[in-house]
Amino acid sequence: MKSEKAAEQKPRVTLIGSTIARVGLEFIYEGPLPECDGCSVKKACHNLQKGRKYRIVGVRKTRHACSVHHQDACAIEVVEAPVRALISADMAIRNTRIVFETSCTRQNCENFSLCNPEGVIPGEKYVVAEVIGSAPGACERGWKLQLVELRAA
Repeated sequence: MKSEKAAEQKPRVTLIGSTIARVGLEFIYEGPLPECDGCSVKKACHNLQKGRKYRIVGVRKTRHACSVHHQDACAIEVVEAPVRALISADMAIRNTRIVFETSCTRQNCENFSLCNPEGVIPGEKYVVAEVIGSAPGACERGWKLQLVELRAA
């Protein structure tokens, strides 16, 4: 079912280091480095949204010299990848649009990484793609949470 969802999205073409360009790799786009200034293909490399999670769905043969990646940069096709997160149980309804917010700062909590997942930008709109189930552990604050897969709205 996950591959069907990836197929629904139109892939975007961007560039990534040739040594890590493989179908299925997921990554968080972090933005350009100072070494990218003046590069002739900078716009092709940096056409994703900073902080979002992407999955490679295709690798092309096109390569470009790159001062960041040792063995050149390779053209790839990406789609936004769903992100697993814990949200309030009352918002965990499939196909519902939500604005993702978190107010938990308890970094020692076993669920911290799911309450503050990488690849989700607080304040942005997301769709609850799947409701997976209850939180893997109890919330220290007593909140009722559900584990879901979110995708950008």
